Amino acid sequence: MQAYLFVHFKEKRTPDGEQVYFGISTDGFHWEEVNHGMPILWSYEGDKGVRDFTITRTQEGKFIILATDLSLAYGWNYQYKKSWAEISNNGSKDLVMWESDDLIHWSDQKMLHLGDENFGCLWAPDIIYDKKNDDYVIHWSSSHKKNDYGPKAIFYTRTKDFKTFTKAEELYRKPDGTAVIDSAMYEEDGKYYCFLKSEKDPATLILVQSDNITGPFTRIEAFDECMSVLEQGVYEAPTAFKMPDGRWCLMLDFYGTDATGQGYVPFLADSLASGKFIRSDADFSFPYGFKHGTILPITMEEYEKLKNYEKSPNER
Repeated sequence: MQAYLFVHFKEKRTPDGEQVYFGISTDGFHWEEVNHGMPILWSYEGDKGVRDFTITRTQEGKFIILATDLSLAYGWNYQYKKSWAEISNNGSKDLVMWESDDLIHWSDQKMLHLGDENFGCLWAPDIIYDKKNDDYVIHWSSSHKKNDYGPKAIFYTRTKDFKTFTKAEELYRKPDGTAVIDSAMYEEDGKYYCFLKSEKDPATLILVQSDNITGPFTRIEAFDECMSVLEQGVYEAPTAFKMPDGRWCLMLDFYGTDATGQGYVPFLADSLASGKFIRSDADFSFPYGFKHGTILPITMEEYEKLKNYEKSPNER
């Protein structure tokens, strides 16, 4: 039997919200907080706030967390002048990384400079292992000089050890030129599927597919049909995982509510290839207010360790 770990931040307007939080589950539907709902890790570098997490287990068994380096609690009013355009051009120039061997003890925070002077922001990283090349593809959303820092696209780099990285290249840009952010990629039967938040036309999630991990990608129309029934402009931050019965669960962050309302919403499908995801929150329970993260399968032993984990508020 396996369990699941959800790495996320919280929907709060104070600095403690934009830190690293863990949620755990044995079935993917019913979730509980770790460490009594207090942060697992704090950011002390860069903006001193982190958002939009991804986590992966490497082939060697090491855990890697990556995040956007951005604090709205500290920076919204003054540093970023209450402007998302300013954040798009000057927020999160680096990604934040932590490493662990056991999900309990974590390395010091590291800042990864994966872009260059042509990048505005680096947001919402995701990691996927490439079996063909035996390396990892890190992809994220960026504004870029290429289109005068206009609508964002997805960029990527490769690494074998999370120490050295290839020059960043474009992974996916919508053919109509409108923005995409929040990429989350998965492999199924040798093909690669990437969920994306489309900012316009449609202002909801899209799903693209490729035979190769870096594309080219084509849209899955069946997924467009499923998403067309949702309210536009209020869902983002996709994360997907396989349920114990083999079905795929797609979690979407519903941000059309306040911190006390329903956050993540589950959708189920028999396969990624089908693109047919059905909203399924009848048996779903989660401490709401949790924001943009990634779900990782873990062992029951790891689950028990996290369930019993406690960290003193005075401990870094």
